[in-house]
Amino acid sequence: MRARDSHLDATLDDGRASAQVDAAGGRVALSGRWTADQGPAVEAAAAGIAALGSRPVEIDLRRLTRLDTLGAWVLERTRGEIEAGGGAVVYTGTTPEHRILLGEMGLRQPEAPAGPRHGRVYAFLDATGRRTVRGVKEVVSGIAFLGEVVTACGRVALRPGTFRTTALVNQIEHVAWRGVPIIALISFLVGGIVAQQGIFQLQRFGAQTFVVNLIGLLILRELGVLLTSIMVAGRSGSAFTAEIGSMRMREEVDALRVMGLDPIEILIVPRILALVIGLPMLTLVSSLAALAGGGLTAMLYGGLTPEAFLARLQAAISVHHVWVGLIKAPFMALTIGIIATIEGFAVEGSAESLGRHVTAAVVKSIFMVIMLDGLFAVFFAAIDF
Repeated sequence: MRARDSHLDATLDDGRASAQVDAAGGRVALSGRWTADQGPAVEAAAAGIAALGSRPVEIDLRRLTRLDTLGAWVLERTRGEIEAGGGAVVYTGTTPEHRILLGEMGLRQPEAPAGPRHGRVYAFLDATGRRTVRGVKEVVSGIAFLGEVVTACGRVALRPGTFRTTALVNQIEHVAWRGVPIIALISFLVGGIVAQQGIFQLQRFGAQTFVVNLIGLLILRELGVLLTSIMVAGRSGSAFTAEIGSMRMREEVDALRVMGLDPIEILIVPRILALVIGLPMLTLVSSLAALAGGGLTAMLYGGLTPEAFLARLQAAISVHHVWVGLIKAPFMALTIGIIATIEGFAVEGSAESLGRHVTAAVVKSIFMVIMLDGLFAVFFAAIDF
């Protein structure tokens, strides 16, 4: 068959969209306005280009007078049709404006076809594996972030003049001082509830006086620090994530880096130190409030006098029980601070992202606090402390 040129739009002088196709050489010369007002002509010209089939095609845009998003989209759609058939398309004579439009209208990779459907067991194992891998990655990133915080603390220790004492005092006020009322109230109520239920059960055996041993050991060793850590995670941990996340959204963290300041030294170190200092103090307040609530309940329901309660409590506990709870507090504070600040730095530029990371910070902190408490309980039982 003899090669010939095909004019898809005979009217070349009025600026209408046209395509001159050299079928033998696989070359196409576009001309006119490939714009929305030339929609039918653009579609007709594109159909002629697509008819070239599965071969290398060179599309010359040198004679185009104008190209808009519709024309670029039709060209990219046509390119996709040719490449789907095994051909290839190359644009020549493009201007920077043409390249921008064609790039914006560029073909997206089609979604991979859905694989074969598997059973519920396979889906469960697959989801479990993915969550496990994601959890391991989060643990590794948390350890790396902890290393950055320790390094920042070392730099501050070597240069004490750079430490922001005012920020530390302000954070201690927010974490510890302003948290005393709610923590004391909740601990008082929980101590009373534990004592009440213990008395009701021990009365069956005539051993209601042993409720003092129960609440003394339970509160000082486990419940006081656990309640405090959970409330601090929900109160201060979420606040840390929200504050840092808001700064990320307003690009204030990037501004600190531009000014040559270390965001970890300025934002993270004071907050984590405030948690490490404040949580043991709040734990002591929580334990005393819970013991007060348990003592009041024991007097009301168990018939114990204040003197008998205090004498029994003194015989049941010792100083090392208090230390068990206080030793756990700094580790839980460090865990809460690391998780809260990591989630804060992970916030992106939307309110939805902020809410999602605040929720994740609270949930992860509470989970890690409970897990740490269990590990410490096993450890202290192993060393008989």
